[in-house]
Amino acid sequence: FISIHLFAIAAMFAEFYMDSSPSHDRYTGVMQVFLFFDDSPFWWVAGIICMLFMPLGALVLMTPEMEEGNYELLQMTPLTRWKIVFGKFLAMWSICLLTFSSLLPYTIVRYFVGGMDVWRNLSMALTVVFLSAVICSGALAASSFKGIVKRGATMLLFMGSAFISGLIGLGVCAGVSRGCGLFYHLNATAFVGCYVILGLVMARSRIRLVVHHYEVKPSWMVIGLLIFTPMVVGMATLVSFGWLSSLGFVAMAIVSKYADVSPKAPGYVKAPEPNIPQEANESAVVSIEPAPEAPLMPEKSEKPEGVNLYDRDVVEETDVIGNQLKSPPPAPAIPVKKYPEMKKGEYDGWK
Repeated sequence: FISIHLFAIAAMFAEFYMDSSPSHDRYTGVMQVFLFFDDSPFWWVAGIICMLFMPLGALVLMTPEMEEGNYELLQMTPLTRWKIVFGKFLAMWSICLLTFSSLLPYTIVRYFVGGMDVWRNLSMALTVVFLSAVICSGALAASSFKGIVKRGATMLLFMGSAFISGLIGLGVCAGVSRGCGLFYHLNATAFVGCYVILGLVMARSRIRLVVHHYEVKPSWMVIGLLIFTPMVVGMATLVSFGWLSSLGFVAMAIVSKYADVSPKAPGYVKAPEPNIPQEANESAVVSIEPAPEAPLMPEKSEKPEGVNLYDRDVVEETDVIGNQLKSPPPAPAIPVKKYPEMKKGEYDGWK
């Protein structure tokens, strides 16, 4: 945390000694990543830390659950799979937002010193917030796979799909509308929501306990959705002449949400009866007759002479009155049935 602020202070000093001061233009808007390549060292530091390094920490969030089997124990609690995944996502995204909020006082200093465009810096701040959510979701999805190679491949697939979809949907809309207006920001909001849901659904599908034989593996379905999302967004952009690529983002978000639905009976279906035969229950009931009342203890114990009632061996063989107990007769031995020995010459397999 201290090193982050030291980098931010150094970036502020470097920015004050720069001659260039970016101004507002018509292509300034949320999710315009090219704004970070301008002469703004402060946003270089804020973007690299809050959009790249800290969200990638989510690559280890699902590792203990997947490698040690803790997700099975988590699902024995009242927590659902959505709550488990969303809790991890919210924890990492909150850390990114808290770190970014600690850097906001530097923007106030830049505003009072001068050379700061309010709309441009507000757009870059929202870009940091939204892109950190997208990368956190993708890193969480990648962390649900076992092995560094699978995690890296999943993360590259997620980021590649997001880059191509954003370039098609948002870039074409900005070019057609010649600026970043209402339709552009509507498409940008749909883009963020779509890929956050895609990442959470993939992480959720990986902690499913049972996959039926007639089902396609849910994680494979989400990987297929990541591949086909740029195509669907491109078709929606083409049909709407570049204005409403958000239709493709919303459609893929809805499809991904229902890509991993556990089959269950509707609420009006009654539960099946227990598979226990009724006759077996009735035959299993054993009638217990009350034990006969023990005779009253006489005032004087009629014990045989020379017998101590407190002797353990004697007490086990005699009752309190002194009568000899009769042991029950031994149970008859059940003969063990054995298969008869068959001679090889008389009986063979065909006969």
